[in-house]
Amino acid sequence: MNHYLRFAFFQLLIRPLISIVLGLNVRHRQRLPVTGPAIIVANHNSHLDTMVLMTLLPWALQKKTRPVAAADYFLKNRALAWFSRSIIGIIPIQRRPAKAARAPFADIQQELDQGHLIIFYPEGSRGEPEKFNEMKRGITHLLKANPQVPVYPIFIYGLGKILPKNEALLVPFVIDLVVGEPFYGQDNKEHLIEQLTTTFQQLQEQIPPRTWE
Repeated sequence: MNHYLRFAFFQLLIRPLISIVLGLNVRHRQRLPVTGPAIIVANHNSHLDTMVLMTLLPWALQKKTRPVAAADYFLKNRALAWFSRSIIGIIPIQRRPAKAARAPFADIQQELDQGHLIIFYPEGSRGEPEKFNEMKRGITHLLKANPQVPVYPIFIYGLGKILPKNEALLVPFVIDLVVGEPFYGQDNKEHLIEQLTTTFQQLQEQIPPRTWE
């Protein structure tokens, strides 16, 4: 990962784009992690989700943050693979791993063991704008294996309208983001799914209504 290019991309390009061109309202910013290891979980409607989440963090934490992303999409050609690994700093994961493949979360676990931050989307892939889809079970395995690592839930509203799935042009729209209280994983996977679902619903309810929509 090229830290110089990553700094330039996020601090000099993405941060001004989000704060000046689009606009970002953050509720409960004080709840964001200040150190690692940590797991950030968020709803997923746009490729800009990761960009916004990364710019919430100071550079000292940003350079230690690794978003988890689908290998079949972000490694599908050499140029995209280089950008995804070297600039965004993704941890590629196979959405349909072969039975003989190594443990699917091994690279994620290695980053957490080094005190880094992980961005993980429990839905697994982008859904419809501002709608929360059913969560995949992968997040429960990760949280169960790391009960000592704090989990920071974040709900993002607006990015599904700014850059929805299968679109390439930005549509100006203000972004709302709500940071939830951190919590810790546990053994009960069903309870974890229920807790995450309820948490995201409660965070979504804090988004103020917009009369112009």
